[in-house]
Amino acid sequence: MKNLKKLLFTIFLSIFIISSSSFAKENSTINIFFTHDIHDHVEDFNISENGQNLNIGGYERINQAIQNQLKEDKDSLILDAGDYSMGTLFQTIFSTENPSLRLLGEMGYDATTLGNHEFDFRTRGLADSLLAAKNSGDKLPELLTANIDLENYENVDEQEVKNLKNAFDEYGVKEYIVLDKKGYKIGIFGLMGNDSISNAPMAGVNFKDQIETAKKITSILKEEEKVDLIICLSHSGTWEDKSKSEDEIMAKEVKDIDLIISGHTHTELLEPIIVGKTIIVSSGEYGKKYGKIEIQKEDDKWKVKNYNLIKLTDEVENKELEEKIQYFKNKVQENYLNHFNLEFNEILGKTNFSFISEDDLGTEHKEEPLANLITDSYIHAIKNIEGNNYERIAASIVPYGTIRGSLTKGNIGVADVFNISSLGIGPDKISGYPLIEVYLSGKELKTTAEVDASIQPIMDVAQLYISGMNYSFNPNRLIFNKLDSIYLIDENGNKEEIKDDELYRVVTGLYTAQMLSIVKDQSFGLMSIVPKNKSGEEIKDFEKYIIHDKDGKEVKEWYALAEYIKSFEKEDGLPTIPEEYSKPLGRKIVNNDKSFSGIFSHPNHIALGLYAIILIIILIVVFVVRFIIKRRKKKK
Repeated sequence: MKNLKKLLFTIFLSIFIISSSSFAKENSTINIFFTHDIHDHVEDFNISENGQNLNIGGYERINQAIQNQLKEDKDSLILDAGDYSMGTLFQTIFSTENPSLRLLGEMGYDATTLGNHEFDFRTRGLADSLLAAKNSGDKLPELLTANIDLENYENVDEQEVKNLKNAFDEYGVKEYIVLDKKGYKIGIFGLMGNDSISNAPMAGVNFKDQIETAKKITSILKEEEKVDLIICLSHSGTWEDKSKSEDEIMAKEVKDIDLIISGHTHTELLEPIIVGKTIIVSSGEYGKKYGKIEIQKEDDKWKVKNYNLIKLTDEVENKELEEKIQYFKNKVQENYLNHFNLEFNEILGKTNFSFISEDDLGTEHKEEPLANLITDSYIHAIKNIEGNNYERIAASIVPYGTIRGSLTKGNIGVADVFNISSLGIGPDKISGYPLIEVYLSGKELKTTAEVDASIQPIMDVAQLYISGMNYSFNPNRLIFNKLDSIYLIDENGNKEEIKDDELYRVVTGLYTAQMLSIVKDQSFGLMSIVPKNKSGEEIKDFEKYIIHDKDGKEVKEWYALAEYIKSFEKEDGLPTIPEEYSKPLGRKIVNNDKSFSGIFSHPNHIALGLYAIILIIILIVVFVVRFIIKRRKKKK
């Protein structure tokens, strides 16, 4: 009898524990803290918001928010969706130190994935960065990437891919991981989307289709790992145009994904996007905000219980990362800034007004004073180098897509200027795109302005800002025929006619010069720009035409801007940006004329050709209609 009672008690206790555990599991929530597209914004920075300067972001603030989150719920997931690097001075030690990945680990991130910018220093740079992080001995986040193809060597350097594969193995890069939280098995995987891949042309690896990869991984997680929740760290993004919104498309095609943390497009989703059973979230860029989502399982489906994007502006109570950040700053100084004889915290000058924020730049098709400052700095750099031997620069060009930061009212530091033109690397293996000189015919100069006027509405990255050449365009005119007027400005500020067959010297960044040559493809073969050398020969190797200073160093885009700011007249002891840069200078005028003459006057050869085609089609239609009418009359 005594044994029977023990047996019954044991059975009852087991049933109670199992049922209690099941009840707890069904009623518990999963809390997820997430970021993406931080772009090496390790330190806080200033932005202009509603006319006011706001200090925001920085890893100290992110770290404080994470620690607060973990105090609330120690089982919270801390996740990032890629592009953790490239965008500030800290990127300059990406290959040798990999600061952001190591700091993500220090802050307690469970996992991140690779974005296109992790490939900015090419395959070798990424491989070196992963080995540097691993060899540091620091705590590191899991690095998840499922659709990088390390077995297919078609059109890539086999040895470089093998080096990357070795770095992946050393670091412990995985396709997915499974974590246990509150009784749930959670599967997490990472991948890059098509637009992200297209923005990594120098990646040096092949990629598998992200939809097919996602289907494969979710099948493994569901069928083999038996997970309760599937999270995708997707560096693909969402767009207003649903036909291009890659993460929404993936959610429709891969129905077993429960949550997509969506990076790449720098989107701020104030409310999650729900596609079927899939929840899609995004928190914006540069660590200005972090995302916090609480989900709960109901009726075999995960639902959003709470969701917030939280601005990182609080005062930091304990600067736990200060020593580590200072270590990385010292490395930047030693390995990069000493090359330019500049100090990390050096003040270059000041501005009495704020320029447009990087968030608003490019949203409207118009002239931008910040871009005027940048393009003028390129010409100033060439004049300084060449002195009495200066050969006139007819035009200086910067595209919207390469401007990555802005300036707010107040002092301007070295880091502020670097952030504006932080992209790329030169043949010298030193961070930052160098300036390059090319020659374009007068006809091609006009085409460059037409590219801005006509292709920008289709591709916003095609918006160009140009110094030395003024033009106006009518957005209501036929595509590739939007220009109303165009002329050069000579050294004395006078108008100068552009001669179609004459060669003109142009300065721009290395990346931009390379992109000018793809205009023919983007304009369906109707327009062409062929960068040439002074002799008129087509440039095949752009790196041969990089601008070097008197010491033989590459002139970086950002450094040209830094030197230009330092050249201004001083106010209160600091070089001050002239007031003229606070407003447009009439370099790009939008003439929104909807009248008949405004739309159809002065057609170019492309417009005449299109009008002729349209006229022929109309005549054919009229002929066919008349023919049909005549036949019907005859039958009657």
